[in-house]
Amino acid sequence: MQAAQYIGNKSFNVVEGTSVKPQAGEVRLSVGYVGICGTDMHIYHGVMDQRVSIPQTIGHEISGVVAEIGEGVEGFAVGENVVVRPLDWCGDCPTCNAGHTHICQNLKFMGIDTPGAFQSSWTVKARTLHKLPAGVDLKQGALIEPLSVACHDVRRSRLQAGEKVVVLGGGPIGQLVAAVAKSVGAEVLVSEPNESRRAFADELGVKSVNPIEEDLAAYVDSWTQTKGADVVFEVSGVKPAIEAMTQIVGRRGRIVMVAIHSTKPEIDLFKFFWKELELLGARVYEAADFDWAIELISSGQIDLKPFISSVSSLTDIGSAFASMDGNPEGMKALVECNPQE
Repeated sequence: MQAAQYIGNKSFNVVEGTSVKPQAGEVRLSVGYVGICGTDMHIYHGVMDQRVSIPQTIGHEISGVVAEIGEGVEGFAVGENVVVRPLDWCGDCPTCNAGHTHICQNLKFMGIDTPGAFQSSWTVKARTLHKLPAGVDLKQGALIEPLSVACHDVRRSRLQAGEKVVVLGGGPIGQLVAAVAKSVGAEVLVSEPNESRRAFADELGVKSVNPIEEDLAAYVDSWTQTKGADVVFEVSGVKPAIEAMTQIVGRRGRIVMVAIHSTKPEIDLFKFFWKELELLGARVYEAADFDWAIELISSGQIDLKPFISSVSSLTDIGSAFASMDGNPEGMKALVECNPQE
C-alpha cells in the first residue's frame, strides 16, 4: 500500500501507507487512476497551503475497484468498477435540508480538506460512489469527475438545442463544457488564444477563435447575426473574459460563472440591466451530473480518450505534476495507482 503525500514546495513523498478497513456505510477501493486537476496544481504551487494539512494525500478525480465493503452497504459488490463524487456533506444544515448537498454549508472536499486519492487504497463513504458500466474503462472513469463539472455547468445554463454558446477559455474544463454543450445540440464557439487548445477544439468539431488576434465581440456579432450568444460560459478566470462576457451575450442571455477568480473582478452591471441578463454560479456537481456524465461516455456521445495527455505511475507523481506545470498543450494527466488493475 503506497500513498503520495504533498509536502509543500512543489514536492511529494511516496510512503508506505496503511489500508483503512471500511466501517459501517463505507467502502474500501483499490484505486485505479487519478487525474491531476487544476485545483491540484494550485495546491502544488502552494497557494492552498493554509487549507491543506501538510503532509496530505491529495487527489479527487478517481476511478477504482471495490475491494472491501463495510457493514450496511447495499448496491455494491467487490470487484465492481466505480468512481467517487468527492464531496462530504453534513446532511444537517439548511442547505442540505433543501436538497443542495453539493453546496453544503459545512462541505468538505475530499482530496483537499480531507485525505484524497493519490494512494493505492482509499476508504470512502458508500454514498459518494457511482458505478461504471461495462465498456467504460478506469482511465475514462478517472475523467468522469471533471466531465461532471461540465455537466453541472451546462445544466445550470438551461441550454437548449439550437442555441449558440461561447466558451471563454479552452482549458480542460472549457473543452469539456464545449463537448457537453455540443451533445445537447447547441452550436459552440471556444474563445482561446493558445493555438494547440484551439486545434483541440477543432478536433472535437467545435468552432474556435483567437480573441487576441480577432475582435471577439465583432466575431460573435457576425456569427450570431447580431443576436449575441444565448449562453456564455466564463471558464478562463482572467479579466479580459469578464469584460467580454457581457459584450458578447445577447439580450436575456445567460452567463455561467465557472472559473474561480482570485481577485474581485469588475463587472459591467449596466449591461445586466440593459439586456436583462442572468448571471449563474456553478459550483462542483450533483449526483445527477455524475449520472449524466457516465451516460454521455457509455453511450459514445463523448469520447474522453483524446483528453488523456499522459499516464504516470504513483512513484513518478512528482514528474507528472512537473510535466503539467505551465504546459498549455496538456489536457489531463493521469496517475496510475494500482498497475495490476
